[in-house]
Amino acid sequence: MLQTSERVYRNLSVTQLIEHSIRRGEGVLSERGALVVDTGKYTGRSPKDRFIVRQKSIEDKIFWGKRNVPVEEKVFERLYGKVKEYLSDKPLYVFDGYVGSKKEYRQPLTVICEQASSALFANQMFIRPDADETGDFEAGYTVIAAPGFKSEGIKDGVNSEAFIIINIDEKVILIGGTAYKGEIKKAVFTMMNFLLPMKGVMPMHCSANIGPDGRTAVFFGLSGTGKTTLSADPARKLIGDDEHGWCDEGIFNFEGGCYAKVIKLNRDKEKEIYNAVRFGTVLENVAVKEDGSCNFDDGTKTENTRAAYPIHHIDNVEENGQGGNPDTIIFLTADAFGVMPPVSKLSTEAAMYHFMSGFTSKVAGTERGISEPVSTFSACFGEPFMLMNPVVYAELLGKKIRQNNTEVYMLNTGWLSGGYGKGDRIKLKHTRAAVNAILSGELRCAEYYEHPVLGVKIPKKCSGIPEEILDPRSTWKDKELYDAKALELAERFRMNFKRFSSVPKSIIEAGPRA
Repeated sequence: MLQTSERVYRNLSVTQLIEHSIRRGEGVLSERGALVVDTGKYTGRSPKDRFIVRQKSIEDKIFWGKRNVPVEEKVFERLYGKVKEYLSDKPLYVFDGYVGSKKEYRQPLTVICEQASSALFANQMFIRPDADETGDFEAGYTVIAAPGFKSEGIKDGVNSEAFIIINIDEKVILIGGTAYKGEIKKAVFTMMNFLLPMKGVMPMHCSANIGPDGRTAVFFGLSGTGKTTLSADPARKLIGDDEHGWCDEGIFNFEGGCYAKVIKLNRDKEKEIYNAVRFGTVLENVAVKEDGSCNFDDGTKTENTRAAYPIHHIDNVEENGQGGNPDTIIFLTADAFGVMPPVSKLSTEAAMYHFMSGFTSKVAGTERGISEPVSTFSACFGEPFMLMNPVVYAELLGKKIRQNNTEVYMLNTGWLSGGYGKGDRIKLKHTRAAVNAILSGELRCAEYYEHPVLGVKIPKKCSGIPEEILDPRSTWKDKELYDAKALELAERFRMNFKRFSSVPKSIIEAGPRA
């Protein structure tokens, strides 16, 4: 595939990759031994620079649009050739591993990196082969990460110096111009979201854990809504923090690590994540003090500071990365309007509606150009990574919910009392209390009433949450303004949902009423 120099370092140990990274000037060690790297200009994903190669085999399967932008094969081939030439005389770092902890559905993966720190990232994020699997490893998809190569933008058929191109037929993911390592992870996730539905498996942008009773829960939500924080529960085993598949036998983690946001990381509030940041962890764009300690409160570089660590850095994990069919699903949204209740319950149809809507507020730094929360709709709570029509994923979800009698709840981890800039963000302790009430079974038999505009069911009581904030309207001084904002948000839902065709009436009617 690549004509390279003899300096190809394949499957080096964590210690070796860290040594190479430091020697090459890619990063420094923090006081606790984590490798701290600066990703330069790109401190978050660059969604406008992600492309799918248009091919006859996938033409009618892709949900083309502003998220899934097509590029012709000749553009891919030209850039592919340029990248191969660029890398031909450079040392390369190669990781061989898997995506998917369940062998029936896992995908072999080879990641070829210009940077040793990128290979370390891949080693920590994906599933590392067992000792008896390395000898006859055969790659499925290949990721090539060349951050030092910058395209000529429009002249090369892309938008800027950075590009992420997924070629389904060739099984190649080509990344250039950006050193943000999350592009590797999310491009692979995108590929899995295309492959698995054709096998009857529901791919999910979610975290998951399992309780002492063996019951599994999954948490859907976009970056910054609390998936990682809320699923890292010392009382429950973590299955994974971001990407999973749901097959007939249950769920399975795609990854072998976690990629947590660490801006304002607090040792007391997020003990599990804080303790995971140690030797072997890759920290992106985190400020380091003179004594080598990390200043997690410093968002000067970006609010999207990240930590990539192997899942075994969390003390309480499900080692095989698998769990049973979930009896609980929790949607997480950070509502900047201040309209959504802290906790609510959804019918199956409402769950499908809100899953397809994927309402939240993008938080600062997750994508380039975002400096404060912006309300958005991201289908399936991960639209940038879903190549098929959202209806395909929603139908899979509805089928799984009905087959397993799964209950679905929605938590607002955003604002109340007037919304962003006026009111307060919902306290983490109250969100944790809601999660505990859900997982303990308390809210299964609670008394509910229906929100007149949103249509969701709000519990009259929930242990650990003040009753006066369960109803978001009661937190607003100006009740009429709340009503107006609720109608405004409902209209946004309605307008967004117009882009979906062939949706059953029962699902549409389960959404907010403008």
